[in-house]
Amino acid sequence: MTETITKPMAFIRYAWFNVAYLIGVILWGAVVRATGSGAGCGNHWPTCNGEIIPRAENIETLIEFSHRLTSGFSGILIIILVIWAFRLKPVRKFVRMMALMTLVFVIIEGGIGAALVRLELVEDNASTLRAVAIGLHLVNTLVLLFWAALTAWGASQTKPIEFFASARTRVVLAIGLLSFSVMSAAGAVTALGDTLLMSGVIGANTNYVDHILISLRAWHPILAILVSGYLFIMGYFFLQAYDSPRITSQTYALFILISLQIAMGVVNIILQAPVWMQVLHLLLADTLWLLLVVLSANLMITQPVAKQKREPLAESQPAIATGD
Repeated sequence: MTETITKPMAFIRYAWFNVAYLIGVILWGAVVRATGSGAGCGNHWPTCNGEIIPRAENIETLIEFSHRLTSGFSGILIIILVIWAFRLKPVRKFVRMMALMTLVFVIIEGGIGAALVRLELVEDNASTLRAVAIGLHLVNTLVLLFWAALTAWGASQTKPIEFFASARTRVVLAIGLLSFSVMSAAGAVTALGDTLLMSGVIGANTNYVDHILISLRAWHPILAILVSGYLFIMGYFFLQAYDSPRITSQTYALFILISLQIAMGVVNIILQAPVWMQVLHLLLADTLWLLLVVLSANLMITQPVAKQKREPLAESQPAIATGD
């Protein structure tokens, strides 16, 4: 008989609060980039303009310094998360591992942010290096949210975590997660290009066709359509393979969010990417990513039962226990 584990509700709520707080920090970071406030503290880090608490002589300094404060506080929250995860009874090894990975990647996140400032890859910098750094920054952000979401998800499971998914299912999910990450990274570079184009930094003194920040503004919508198509097809086959109300509802929610994101992307292009729309577009992308992560996790622990006697996408394999 499978052991039933009581949910640590206080920890679960705190873990999801951490996820929500991280999203808030991410969105404020987008405001920093979109308003050209990345150099608000000069090229100083961790100080701001050489001071621990700077005089906010302009709005850019206030925006950048507040982002640093909220980012630093997220690190404190995650340290508390890790300590709490190690104090849970009974011992949950999966949750401990996910919490530790969250801490590792929030440290990496802070390091990337510091590098952007120290290398002056902010404000009006339109170099290829900045475009690459922004893309990597976004990918690391998604990975950070991945671990944070799995920490909360793992704590909410009432049975020891066992993975039943076949190799095929794992590959399908991995492709979905990886393609979404690549598409999102292209979107981050596109948003940077929009900001620099609207401010007149690029377009006048650069090759309008060849500049990477301009060319990616055309490629991102194409990638978005291709990835969305893949996720729709992936979701359809999982609906046929799994007779699970939880997976069915989350898959349909995924379809709805993808449709909304495509519509918002079109509106973003029409309105020429105002700051508020960029932030809203990023919020929906982060929400879509979290849903994709949770859906993938649920698929990994659910044995496929095909509907209407159709062939399941993933054949059941012996369970792989995580030791929870």
